[in-house]
Amino acid sequence: MTVRFGVIESDLDCNALQMDIDVLLKWSDHWLLRFNPQKCKVMSPGHSRQYNYVMADTAGTFVIERTKEERDLGVIITDNLKPSSQCVKAAAKARSVLGVV
Repeated sequence: MTVRFGVIESDLDCNALQMDIDVLLKWSDHWLLRFNPQKCKVMSPGHSRQYNYVMADTAGTFVIERTKEERDLGVIITDNLKPSSQCVKAAAKARSVLGVV
């Protein structure tokens, strides 16, 4: 299984990434580690190319949802890669804890 890493600059790059998603889905079916397409999301940091990626499973074909902000392991990642959203939420939590004290 070969997965490419790089910048998406053209429709050919988008098609190549879609092919990688398809290969990943075949791999997951082979090993019985199926993805839940409804929980998958696409984020495009650094560019605004609007290409709809799809994932298929036994229930049908789903367009992968686009997002501008995602939280993983307590860290908030935004599509512009700036930490401002993370800092605002951390400061708000600190103020609420300070208010309790």
